Amino acid sequence: MLRVLAVDDEKPALEELLYLLRSDARIRSAEGATDATEALRRISRALDAGPDGEDGIDVVFLDIHMAGLTGLDVARLLAGFARPPLIVFVTAHEGFAVQAFDLKAVDYVLKPVRRERLAEAVRRDRDLVVAAREARQPDPLGPAVPAHVPQTASAVAQHDLPGTVAGAEQIPVELGGVTRFVPIDDIAYVEAQGDYARLHTKDGSHLVRIPLSTLEERWASRGFVRIHRSHLVALARIDELRLDAGATTVRVGAAELAVSRRHARQLRDLLMRHARG
Repeated sequence: MLRVLAVDDEKPALEELLYLLRSDARIRSAEGATDATEALRRISRALDAGPDGEDGIDVVFLDIHMAGLTGLDVARLLAGFARPPLIVFVTAHEGFAVQAFDLKAVDYVLKPVRRERLAEAVRRDRDLVVAAREARQPDPLGPAVPAHVPQTASAVAQHDLPGTVAGAEQIPVELGGVTRFVPIDDIAYVEAQGDYARLHTKDGSHLVRIPLSTLEERWASRGFVRIHRSHLVALARIDELRLDAGATTVRVGAAELAVSRRHARQLRDLLMRHARG
């Protein structure tokens, strides 16, 4: 059973979250903190006690927007510890999801919090905590081989979601209030839609509240290239490059996408290097 700490500087929201957590049979104890300073003090005490100590904390449910230190600040501080508690962000804002998962959050739950959505986050936490506890148990048959314990929502999702690829990084998307994790390697191209971006895969598309420029910066090392102000494409997914009357286009699956003049030369060079291996 899980020992959790909920952190929110809005008392009604904190009380509602604690009520939902305490009504879940998988939660052994749920305490609250109304600011980051109090939360860090409690977490520090829990870390001093060790993972099996009486004051231990398995999971922290963190609001993002708080007076003083934000939930993201708290997560960055906890990342410096050897065995920090798991982090679940609980927020009314969609726009911090990428930062949250960069900080190894297990889940990202949007307010208003629905009971079934929170239950899914608790399940993910429980699976990780159980795996970590089992890894710490000595093998009665001999020395244990160090076990790999998944530390992120991406690692959990590899076991839980169809179509995921072992070891692939993923991006969270909201579908009907439920967070799903789309492997980045499954994304063929991305289309800008205002402050949002639409991720296109062979199975459909997903809208995320992340600017295309942000994804361009973060995914450059994964082989995504900007071909137009409206499109970011996975280089390996380009099936064909066409030059027709001075216009350049690429075919990505069934989609034909325009390449702007300022990106055409760079794209041709990249494709040539990619083809040479």
